Amino acid sequence: MTKPGSPHWGGVVARIFAFTFLTTLLTFAVALFVSIIGTVIYARLKHVSPNLMYAYKHIAFPIAVIGGAAALIITAIIELRNQRQNKVLAAIERTALNH
Repeated sequence: MTKPGSPHWGGVVARIFAFTFLTTLLTFAVALFVSIIGTVIYARLKHVSPNLMYAYKHIAFPIAVIGGAAALIITAIIELRNQRQNKVLAAIERTALNH
């Protein structure tokens, strides 16, 4: 039986995926906004109609995928490091209470 303050794997996995999902959405939104502005500026300079589908498919979506993958890897490393640290600290606390 685990103590109420001890870390649980379910919470770690949930935090990893929640943060990754939110980071991916934010990355996609920012990349889409910037790519639409860039596409409109480019179209105005070249005197053509802007192709906003290009901004979505070829700029924002790949950036969001790369950002999401990076967020998943970084978040997993940080959460697993915190999990191990909390496990060690809980073991130290148990030994301190036993003595």
